[in-house]
Amino acid sequence: MTERAWVRLPSGRRLDLITPTPFDWTDEDLAIGLSRTFRWGGHSIWPGAPLSVAQHSLAVLALRRTRARGGLTRAEARRELLHDAEEGLLGFDCISPLKPFLGQGFAELQARLSAAVALRYALPPWTEEAKRAHKACDVALAAAEAVHVAGWTREEVRRTLGIRAAVMAEDPLAAEFGGEPWRPWPPEVAAARFLAALRALA
Repeated sequence: MTERAWVRLPSGRRLDLITPTPFDWTDEDLAIGLSRTFRWGGHSIWPGAPLSVAQHSLAVLALRRTRARGGLTRAEARRELLHDAEEGLLGFDCISPLKPFLGQGFAELQARLSAAVALRYALPPWTEEAKRAHKACDVALAAAEAVHVAGWTREEVRRTLGIRAAVMAEDPLAAEFGGEPWRPWPPEVAAARFLAALRALA
């Protein structure tokens, strides 16, 4: 039996993880994958589902929009929404301390998936300024999620995680979607909302 490096997606398509192409998945596959891929190692102080990468991605986009002077182009907004898309295809959001142990092979696998995503969705390359602005939002959300979702203290966020960003009180998704701030959404809700945002930015 030959070794395989592909996974079967909900649509029935096969995604080759080693040599992915932009045609290996549907938008629905991506939304489902991101909604079932969890941040913080899948740990949460909330009952029910942990925080999905789909919900995090929407939060980063919402925060970035509020901070962007002059707004974002459609392509820039797509890039924000899809900044962690490879994690949904892989089904794994690796916590930062673990990455060095996984080595260069894992980094290359992520890079190949990211390149396929960028090609499929016509994502513009990051400029230094745009990457810096994105990173500030991503880190700000990480600090807030650590406290409001994963149960870290503010002191642990600074000392253990090394994040200096202030911990936001306001959930950037609350204005659009309502609900209890910072509560992780059920996977089916996260998938539907992510897919709607992706289609709106097509």
